Amino acid sequence: MFYVALMLLIGSLFGRVAAMIKLPTVTGYIFGGLLIGPSFFHIMPETVIDNMEIISEIALAFISFTIGLSFKASYLRRVGLTPLIIAAIESTLAAVLVAGSLILIGSDTAFSLIMGAIAAATAPTSILLVMKEYRAKGPVSEMLKSVAALDDATALILFGFCSTAVRIMVNTSGESINVLSSIFQPIFSVFIALAVGAAVGFAMKYPLKYTKTSGQKLGLLIAFVFLSSSISVGLGVSELLSAMMTGTVLTNISSDAPQMGEFSDRITPPIFILFFVLAGAQLDIHIIPTVGLIGIMYTVFRIVGKFTGAYIGALLTHSPKVVRNYLGFMLLPQAGVGIGLIAISAGILPEYADQIRTVVLSATLLYEFSGPVITKLVLRKTGEIGAIPSNVQEAADF
Repeated sequence: MFYVALMLLIGSLFGRVAAMIKLPTVTGYIFGGLLIGPSFFHIMPETVIDNMEIISEIALAFISFTIGLSFKASYLRRVGLTPLIIAAIESTLAAVLVAGSLILIGSDTAFSLIMGAIAAATAPTSILLVMKEYRAKGPVSEMLKSVAALDDATALILFGFCSTAVRIMVNTSGESINVLSSIFQPIFSVFIALAVGAAVGFAMKYPLKYTKTSGQKLGLLIAFVFLSSSISVGLGVSELLSAMMTGTVLTNISSDAPQMGEFSDRITPPIFILFFVLAGAQLDIHIIPTVGLIGIMYTVFRIVGKFTGAYIGALLTHSPKVVRNYLGFMLLPQAGVGIGLIAISAGILPEYADQIRTVVLSATLLYEFSGPVITKLVLRKTGEIGAIPSNVQEAADF
């Protein structure tokens, strides 16, 4: 409880400081976490940081659920397959460019393929929170929500293909590998996650319908979001896709969905403070000098792949010019899913486990700090920043 209190105080303080100097509050949260983590003062022990994983799970579940609430049938009919096409192209191109560049500089092919697969993942939680902070509204913001929701699925499928190829390449024991099973397992996992979310969304409608008080409805909101996420974790599938699908189904079948969105907006601010302070505390700037040429190639070519892929996808789908030019800038952060793939990769290529972890975490440090600032600049450039958020206005008045 002491460290939770400390994280909330540190996050609130540095979030206010960030707002005062016209930076997104998310940047302040992450910087505050960096100060109390191993990078600087090491106030939070690593054992405490490791035991707070539930905070990340709760935050990701709620933000995925909120994204799902925006996917009304009318919106889905209007955008069609555009977000899926953009997500597939930008993820694939990032994976190809990273893997190809590492092979060209002489890295092991199996290692390069795994690094490329991890590069496909995007976890733009910080970007979405910046959009929410500045009440962003417009074609770029709208497309980002959809692409971000689908990017998790495309990255997992790509990782399934690459990891299968690597397992075959490094299989020196003669053990039989079921190639079809390995390839289609990620695709099957995506469908399982969506099915779990849909079932929870349908089930959520009925108790909400017969519940009258706000307090009881709030309790049901928390219960069903947790239920969707926890069932998915138990089944080993994406809790992000599951929670998103819960929100998608609910918003299309229940008149209580708008109120659930309002409740979520009220209770999640302290959760997000904890989430991003924790994210900062998990980063260690001392590993940056050890990444070498591989780290530079991974970081640079992932950026090129994400930006170029988003541009090509938007061009092919005849998206507005502003989407083509700016969407890629907002697909860089790589926490959640990318970090989760590190553990899986370590099991596939144990001899490269330390190198994979160092490179990905170093890139994550860069993306998490630069991403929110770049997002604010892009939103201002595109004219999609809404009314001045209350916390920014209060800081300016102060």
